[in-house]
Amino acid sequence: MKRIGSSPTQRRARLGGGRSNRLREVMTIAEQEGLLEGERTQVIRGRMPRALVARAKNRTGIASDTDLIEIALASIAVADDYADWLLTQRGAIPPGIDLEF
Repeated sequence: MKRIGSSPTQRRARLGGGRSNRLREVMTIAEQEGLLEGERTQVIRGRMPRALVARAKNRTGIASDTDLIEIALASIAVADDYADWLLTQRGAIPPGIDLEF
């Protein structure tokens, strides 16, 4: 059964009510990568601290638990790993190299 208002465009419109371009960008990237295609058959459940959920909903403007979980998963799935890569480069330049400063 298809949920009303569940197209990627409609879901992006519900995310934060214009509050966060970053959330819309995450969902756009997830859509472009094909991560939002297909039927919604996977069920994910978990018990979360009330304060964590409340703060996440407040910061994002998302009211639906399902939409909140979807944006959280999309954020993880399309995350930029630059910061992790950069940290792995620490010490990669030999200490004695002349950087011409």
